[in-house]
Amino acid sequence: MKKVFATDNAPAAIGPYSQAVQGGDYVYVSGQLPIDPATGQFAGDDIASQTRQSLTNIKSILESEGLSMDNVVKTTVLLDSIADFGAMNEVYATFFTGACPARAAFEVAALPKAALVEIEAVAYCGK
Repeated sequence: MKKVFATDNAPAAIGPYSQAVQGGDYVYVSGQLPIDPATGQFAGDDIASQTRQSLTNIKSILESEGLSMDNVVKTTVLLDSIADFGAMNEVYATFFTGACPARAAFEVAALPKAALVEIEAVAYCGK
């Protein structure tokens, strides 16, 4: 079973992809840039603001289908600069409590629209 998720509470895809797709018992949330869906602009120009918005976008997508951040089992964090890891991690920790998901974090050469961070997630939605 394949189901496409879409919500106005997160930014629309900026290319030929879906905000999220459910495949079986898992939901794959596409990488979320720190775009505020109300304005279409970045939430701020610092890593803390951008991390918060990227994770808020993931949360909104999951909530549109009755899921929460507690369902997230894996994330991938792409950073414009690994020097931002600590500040990103502080904000990230406020979105996940208890059993945190598995995670990988990488510095990349560049991100779309010159973002400082992009985060993707996999959530378990089975019973």
